[in-house]
Order: sequence, then C-alpha cells, then structure tokens
Amino acid sequence: MNERVRPANVRAFIALAPPDDAKDELARALRPAYEAYPGLRWNRIEDWHVTLAFLGELPASAVSLLRPPLAALAAGRRSLRLALRGGGHFDERVLWSGIDGDLDGLRLLAVEVRALAEEHGVAYTARPLNPHLTLARARRGDVSGAVQAAAGLSAFTGRTWRAERLHLVASTPLGGPGPLRYRDVAAWPFGGTD
Repeated sequence: MNERVRPANVRAFIALAPPDDAKDELARALRPAYEAYPGLRWNRIEDWHVTLAFLGELPASAVSLLRPPLAALAAGRRSLRLALRGGGHFDERVLWSGIDGDLDGLRLLAVEVRALAEEHGVAYTARPLNPHLTLARARRGDVSGAVQAAAGLSAFTGRTWRAERLHLVASTPLGGPGPLRYRDVAAWPFGGTD
C-alpha cells in the first residue's frame, strides 16, 4: 500500500533582530516587571524580533523558494539604524517595546519584503506595519500586568543599533501545545551601511 506523505508545513515570518547588547539593555530595564508580573508569559530574549511580514503557515517548499530572492533583496539594501524605545500594549494583553530610528527605511523594507513574498506566491493578510518588539502576553483574565509593565517602560530609551541581517524565521510547535520557539531558516547580511 502506498501512503502519500504530506509535505511539512512551516509557520514563517520575515524579521529583523536587535543585537544581543541592545536586548540585554532592555532586559535590564524589564527586571522590575519580571518580578512584579510573573503571571505574564514572557518571550525568551533570544526570540525577540521585529516582524516585517508574517507569512503564516506555508509548505516547506514555499519557504525554500523565498530564500534566493530574500538574499538578493538583503544584498541590495543598506542596513538600518534603529533603537528600542518606550513600551506599550495591544488590547491590554500584549506587552511590547517600540522601535525608533530610521522608521521610513524600516517601512520601505517591509513593503519590499511583502511584495517579494507576494511575487513568489505567498498570499497573506497584510496589516500596516506597527514597528515593535513583543515582550510578553497576559494570560486570559489577567490584563493588568501588561498595562502596568508598559507604563514602567514608557521612559526607556535604548542605544542605537544597526540591523545587520534580514531573517527568515520559522516558529514551532505548529498547531501543538506549548510556547512558541523560533529558529532562523536563513539570515542574510544587508549589502551596505550609511
């Protein structure tokens, strides 16, 4: 009997990642919130990223097809100077840090990345780019932690850093229980600096 093997799917997105020292700086500013709001589901610092395009669940073959054009796009773009600034929340449940710096360049990069994905057959629901780095999520029924932690970050001003690579990222588990974990499928250096 021949069983047809279903190709693996990957939940993918395209992102930028702050360098470790910028993430460490923000983590130090978050220490009081970590202690004060242990009920929040805190994202792992190694998973912090700035999403440019969320692609959703895709066949692994579609993800592979994006690699060469994303590499070419990165090679033809200059790196961006960004910073982590302040904090906020979405729907009183999602705590985030804001992004500052070359926001026009960041928005243009997001437009280019999204257009490239569409050119290669990846249809997704486009949402306006709201540059941020997700830090934690409140558990259902416990929204005060995200709101109060956001208030505690309002004065945070991180150092300026250079986004040096474009990342194609997969998240796991797909459809299963447990927290999400992220892994780079590939990452490409930007071709120039200012």
